[in-house]
Amino acid sequence: MTSPFRDRMGNQLSWETALGKIFRRFGSYFEDLELLWLSVVAYVPLHTFRRIFFGLAGVRMGKKSTIHVGAKFYKPSGVSIGEGTLVGDHAVLDGRAPLTIGNHVDIASQVMIYNSEHDINAADFGPIEEPVVIEDYVFIGPRAIILPGVTVGKGAVIGAGAVVTKDVAPGKIVGGVPAKEIGERKLGNYEYRLGRPRLFQ
Repeated sequence: MTSPFRDRMGNQLSWETALGKIFRRFGSYFEDLELLWLSVVAYVPLHTFRRIFFGLAGVRMGKKSTIHVGAKFYKPSGVSIGEGTLVGDHAVLDGRAPLTIGNHVDIASQVMIYNSEHDINAADFGPIEEPVVIEDYVFIGPRAIILPGVTVGKGAVIGAGAVVTKDVAPGKIVGGVPAKEIGERKLGNYEYRLGRPRLFQ
């Protein structure tokens, strides 16, 4: 039996489908409210305070890891960060599919990591969601963008402003749009620890 409801493409919906969409819509409203208060918390200039509230929202962070001010999340419960990792100010961390960031990763300011994008060839322009993995000791330069489905190997370096559309092998240096290999790290054994986070940032 069809309902009086239609989807965004104008297709008639059954009652079962319509009720499912209604419940999901209210769930998305709740998520929107969560992201609203999280965006306010993200500007409180106290690392411990932010860490507590990010944790309550589902972000998993290892010891001595921090996220600087202004972070924006999509589904924070999908974000996992290892130990000793620093995330710069105004980063975008997308957890709509799993986002896994390793240990001692240095993520600069305004980096955007996405794992959901529109399927431009689909009739409904629906989403494609793929996990992103950032392995240990990676450095990501300012304003770099990492797109869905990418794995950045251990010790790799992403240049400032790069757009990463495919996997980066361990120890490689990439840059440009789209990102291409431009060098290789000479450091063979990664044992360093990152410095302290900036106070009040």
